[in-house]
Amino acid sequence: MLRRPVTWIVVAVLAVGGTLGLYWFQPWKLITDKEVSETLAAIPVSPPAAPSAAPEGPAVVRQGMFVTHEHETSGTARIIRNADGSHRLELVALDTSNGPDLRVWLSDQPVKEGIAGWRVFDDGAWLELGRLKGNKGDQAYEIPAGTDLDKLGSVSIWCKRFAVSFGAATLARV
Repeated sequence: MLRRPVTWIVVAVLAVGGTLGLYWFQPWKLITDKEVSETLAAIPVSPPAAPSAAPEGPAVVRQGMFVTHEHETSGTARIIRNADGSHRLELVALDTSNGPDLRVWLSDQPVKEGIAGWRVFDDGAWLELGRLKGNKGDQAYEIPAGTDLDKLGSVSIWCKRFAVSFGAATLARV
């Protein structure tokens, strides 16, 4: 007689545990993609004649190529200074894996290749620009006014749930 209640308890525990595991890991995201195609800044090919003058349009002030960390990641990250002095981060031709709770972080940590770079971005100062809009394509994120870009020299596609970088880029001055 005692076996029947124990069996139901085991089944219930396994069902709840399985449901929570699926929610936590979201394995279907490994085989699904979300593509984004936002309009990016049109950047002139040649520099303006008077570099000290205020730009008439957007200009790239920092740029870098993504390196792979936890998941294969490629594309370009660039910081655009708009004519009004505001800044935005653009991810150009981003290609990474989809995952749970992905964020775009500016960080003061240096980009390290391979496994050494997976978990460093929450060690120092960082600024979250928002949830990753999609794991493929072009997308842009506004950078809050007053952000010190000299102190935040890298960008990471950060999985907040598992505290790991999918990929990152050093934002070098252009």
